[in-house]
Amino acid sequence: TGEAVITTGGRLPARHVIHTVGPVWGGGARGEAELLANAYRNSCRLAGENGLETIAFPSISTGAYGYPIDKASEVALRTVFAWLRDPGGLKEVRFVLFSDTDLEVYRRTAEQVYREVAGR
Repeated sequence: TGEAVITTGGRLPARHVIHTVGPVWGGGARGEAELLANAYRNSCRLAGENGLETIAFPSISTGAYGYPIDKASEVALRTVFAWLRDPGGLKEVRFVLFSDTDLEVYRRTAEQVYREVAGR
């Protein structure tokens, strides 16, 4: 949980696929937030180490693993925003979400996190 590995994209249009496993939600007291942040952080690290400029993420752990999307989106976006502040790495990160409701949660969270990060 929280680690990541990279493989070729095989027959996919993507050159590479980064595989990671997020935590199963257990109420938040078992280190789930740090494990989830590690999944995003280690995926970004692998992308950079392999010269990738773009990465797309699903909302890790919010499906069958039951992580509440409001909490998961905050971890995901804070982790990715922090990673993007480091020059010379990824140039684009996309979140590919399951539903319009998920998109709205991520949009609201992104606005909040960006305001905090930008000091506005």
